[in-house]
Formats: sequence, structure tokens, C-alpha cells
Amino acid sequence: MAFSISLPAFVHPQLRHVVAKMSLFDTILFYVVHLVDKFDLWHRLPVLLGLAYLGMRRHLHQRYNLLHVGNVNGKKYDTEEYTYRTADGTCNHPVDHLVGSQGTFFGRNMPPSTSSYALLEPHPVTVATKLFERRKYTDCRCQLNMIGCAWVQFMIHDWNDHMEDTEQMELRAPQEVASGCPLKSFKFLKTKKLPTGSPDPKFGHLNSRTPWWDGSVIYGNNEEGMIRVRTFKDGKLRISGSGLLEHDDDGIPISGDVRNHWAGYSLLQALFMKEHNAICDMLKEHYPEFDDEKVYRHARLITSAVIAKVHTIDLSVEFVKTDTIMAGTRINWYGLLGKKVKDLLGPKFGPVLSGLVGLKRPRDHGTPYSLTEEFVSVYRMHSLLPDTIVLRNLKSTTSEDKSLPIQEEIPMREMIGKEGEKNLSKIGMEQMLVSMGHQSCGAATLWNYPSWMRNLVPHDIDGDDRPDLVDMAALDIYRDRERGIPRYNEFRRNLLMVPISKWEDLTDDKEVIEALQEVYGNDIEKLDLQVGLHAEKKIKGFAISETAFFIFLLIASRRLEADRFFTTNFNMRTYTEKGFEWVNKTETLKDVIDRHFPEMTEKYMRCTSAFSVWSSNPDPKHYLPLYLRPAT
Repeated sequence: MAFSISLPAFVHPQLRHVVAKMSLFDTILFYVVHLVDKFDLWHRLPVLLGLAYLGMRRHLHQRYNLLHVGNVNGKKYDTEEYTYRTADGTCNHPVDHLVGSQGTFFGRNMPPSTSSYALLEPHPVTVATKLFERRKYTDCRCQLNMIGCAWVQFMIHDWNDHMEDTEQMELRAPQEVASGCPLKSFKFLKTKKLPTGSPDPKFGHLNSRTPWWDGSVIYGNNEEGMIRVRTFKDGKLRISGSGLLEHDDDGIPISGDVRNHWAGYSLLQALFMKEHNAICDMLKEHYPEFDDEKVYRHARLITSAVIAKVHTIDLSVEFVKTDTIMAGTRINWYGLLGKKVKDLLGPKFGPVLSGLVGLKRPRDHGTPYSLTEEFVSVYRMHSLLPDTIVLRNLKSTTSEDKSLPIQEEIPMREMIGKEGEKNLSKIGMEQMLVSMGHQSCGAATLWNYPSWMRNLVPHDIDGDDRPDLVDMAALDIYRDRERGIPRYNEFRRNLLMVPISKWEDLTDDKEVIEALQEVYGNDIEKLDLQVGLHAEKKIKGFAISETAFFIFLLIASRRLEADRFFTTNFNMRTYTEKGFEWVNKTETLKDVIDRHFPEMTEKYMRCTSAFSVWSSNPDPKHYLPLYLRPAT
């Protein structure tokens, strides 16, 4: 029930309308959050206060930033009959078998854009050329390595991909920038647009992947994909003798998802297929009565949970490296009381004290689970990709900081597609993994979009090359507009964030401001979301923008709490006692690597997380408990 109240003077004029639809409780939370935002305070607060702010903001997003698209038209089913993850994502939601399955609509975190700007205003190729095109490679120093970069694609290909139409579009570079463009024009397929059967929104887009955290990146998104990767012996997946992926007669890797693959992405698929097979060995040892199908189903559950856990409490902390975020990610998994209490007493004390994992029943906050258009948009991180892969010489003696001499640099063009698979086979799994661990990835900033991606051979869903080259930098801009993603300022207002009123609110970089004015004039409302996210001043420790982070704040929790296999069925009965123990003892990617390469991290890794640059310093020791620390 909405509550009418006289608004305090500190509420931004462009956000006053949102209070009208809020309850009294939500209004009070909004005032607190908004006041903290006005002074840019939350990340400067001590850990406990920062967590309180994030909890309040997440609650508001759960109430006002989850919009269902399409109708709920599945059927009830017996959850006891489906205590495993299905091939196509069906039978996860407890009362509707279709929710979250392959081919369902993307949801939304906000209404489609209401702006009157044309689809080509300003032209996407102009934006790409003047604001995205890499001038000089900028890395993110020691914060995140190339394993972390590849992990982003590893997860995106687990969660989402838009179905395409058969109608082809063509973008031609405007004359003013054409001379500096690698492609004067390029063709691509439109996003498939379908009626939702409901008045708001009337149209939506379908997800060709399963949005659950179900490991479909290695298992496939349907029955056909699953059959392709299985051996049908002892529950195992197909993997080569070298530990890398097998390939079909056309040189395409055999894995759950092969679209737009490159060597680093294939490497992570292979690593977790090895993990799956190791789990199969463990299950056969302890449960010899299990047949192939039962071993496979349990191993998939366990492997998917390991992937989700590594992402939640390891990768996420390296992307947004502050004590407050570290505490928040661990609370999502273990709760405020921590791992020891949860291990001892179980998840008995609710989502705050015991975490989202292990809840008695899934929570979707009244909106059936899906991933969202806006989530897809903020996960566009192509600037993390470098120009070359730097191979390290493993035969050399490591220095005191465990750094290794460079053996050679391989252009990224030679590491993508079928050529990339051939080169990865020559390099080998161990050298590639160590080399990626020692190489910093790119920074999410303007003028850092890989030039080689502006003249790229895209793949179809089967991993085959398409005939038309594309300019991915321009296509990223076009896709957001085509799918109705609000532009930057409207996006922030919809997220209950303070909008910018001038370019100086976005950045204090004068060169960037001049470039923004050249492309957008003085019309800040015209600013594209992607440009804003890359131009935005970063919070200390953040590799991404604050605006993108608030979408992650909502969706990272939702991926866990809405999934039956991380809530109701996250238990020994479903996972087996030994499988549950496997998940509980795995905390980081380093744990996974150590299982398969026992000497690798000890010999080549100095840092704390396998997602940091391996020769960098380990995290400093703290003598204050995490929750009592001041802001970092």
C-alpha cells in the first residue's frame, strides 16, 4: 500500500515520483539509501554499516526492479521425481515446470526505455570509433587476471544468449568516421522479438540458454547438447587424454556451449569437465551401486554448485575488492553467523544469519525467475580482453615473487575459434592456465575496446564461422538500443540512483568530457548505457562501475535464492553425503586447480586468489574480525 508523505528537501527532484508507489517501510528505506547516495558514502562506511546499506538497497531492488515478462503457463509436477537438474532447465521452480527453462523470456529490471532518441542516434559506429576503440591497452594491474576475464564469458555462456531473427540488418559507417573503421559496413541478424501475451511489456526476447546456475556451459542447454558431451559410462563427460576438450571432425570443441569460443574459455570448460569426472570417480568409489545416469545427475549437481560457489565467494570479491563486498558475498552463501556455525547447526536461522543457500524454499519475491535484459547489458565486458596472450616459460626457474619469463606473445586473433583450439592443443593445459594466471586482463574503461573485435568472425550456435564479419563495439551499442535498454541516466533513475546533471558528475577526466561532448553534445540524457558504465568514476577496489554493481547486487542473490537446488534441495539427501561434503570443502578456484594440478599453485602462484595476477602480493593479514573493520 502506497503511503503519502511530504518529501524531504534532500530527495532529488527526478526521483520524487518513485516514492508515490512505496509503502511507508520502503519509503523510509529509500530516504536512508538516497541520503547516503547524495554524499557518496556507502563504500566509505565501516563494514557493518556498509552491509546494512547494501541490504536496504537490495530490498528496494527486489521490490521495484523485478519485472516479469510473458505469462506463467507451465504446470505443477512432483519435485520428488525431479531431484536432479534437467537438460533444458525445466522442473526447477517448485510449482511451474517451465520457469527458467531454455526458450523462455528474459525478464526486466526496469521498464523498456521511454526516450525518443532514434535507434541510430548517435550512430553506433561513431560511438564505437570515438569512445570505444582501443588507443593503447590499459590493464587492471594486479586485481584481475586472464582467468578472471575468461570466467566472465564462462558464466555468460552458462546463463544467457538472445535468440536471433532470420532478418538481417546492416550498419554502414558514417562518412565522418569511415576512414578509421576496419569495416565500412557489416551485417548481422536482428534479435528475435515476440509478443509476450501481456500488455506490459507487449514484446520480449527469448533466452536460448538456461538461466539457472546449472553448468549448462559444459552440459548443454537441451537433451541434444547433453548427449553430445556424455560418454554414458560411469556418469562421465568426454575429455581428451591431454585434459583438454575433444573436437569433432570439423575441429569444433565438444562441450555444452561452443558459440564464440576462444582458447581461455575452452580451458575453463575443460577444467570443470575434469572436475565433473573426478566427482564421478568419487561417487563410484563411495556409492558403487549407482548406475551411469545416477552418477551423472549427482556429479552435475555437485559441479554446478562448485561453480556457483567459486563465483560467489572468490571471483566476485576480486571484481569488487573491498572488505564490505567480501563480507556480503560470504553472507549470501554462509550467513552472518559464518561457515563454522552453519556447518555445525545447518541453515536454521534464515537468509540473513544462515545465508541464502539452504533456505527451506526458493524465494522469487513474487516474480518468476529469469535473467534480465539489463543484466545482459551490464555484463558486456569486452574491454577486459587483451591484444595478445602472453605465454610464460614453465621450464625456467621462478623468481622469488613466482613470476616467469615470457616465452612468446600470441595475437588474440590466433587464439579464437578453430585456430585457437589448435594453438591451445600445442600449448597444453598447464602452460595455458599458468600463463593466464600471470597475465592481467584489460580495464573496463573507455578507449580500451579490443581493435581485433571490430573486425570479428562471429560463430553460430553450433560453433561454425558465420560469413559476415562484425564490429562488436558498434554492435554492443546497437543491441542495447534494439532491446529497449534505457540510456545511462534513465537507467540510474530506474535503479533509484542519483542521476547526473552534467558530464563532470560522471567523470573528472577532461579528455573524456571533451569526447563525450563531441559525440553527445550537452545532452546527458542521450548518453548510452555502455559508454556511461565505462566512463563512470570507479569506487576504490572496483573493477566495474557502481551502476553495474547494483544490478549484480540484485541478480547475484537471486540466482541462489530462486533455485530449488541451492535452497530446498541443497542437502545431503539430494547431493549425497560425500557430494555435499565436496561442495562444502571447496571454497575457491585455487581448491579446484589444486585437485587437478597438485603442485601448480604452490610453484607458480603467490597471491591469495587464483583470479588475481599470480605474481602479485597475497592479501594482507587482518587482526580485526571482518565485520568490525573500517572501510577499505
